[in-house]
Amino acid sequence: MAIQKDAYRQFQEELAALDKENERRRQQADEPPAQRAKREFLELRQRYGLSVADVVAFFPEEEGIAYLQGLIAAAEAKPPVTRKRRTKGSTEE
Repeated sequence: MAIQKDAYRQFQEELAALDKENERRRQQADEPPAQRAKREFLELRQRYGLSVADVVAFFPEEEGIAYLQGLIAAAEAKPPVTRKRRTKGSTEE
């Protein structure tokens, strides 16, 4: 009995998807709990299109304020990104 190429190809694609899912789960298991929670939180925020105001309103007032302060502190702590000018080879005529 010959196996149809389409069925075999679909089987191979499903195996590849399972391997990819297992690899993703393995990487997530190695993640520190705080980082995993942050990643999951940001995924939920993006999936449901929540704004910062929506997120802050979800928490009790004190925690919402602390969350905003953390966002502000993180934004201020990052050094400014400087871009270097790319110059083409100097050609003087």
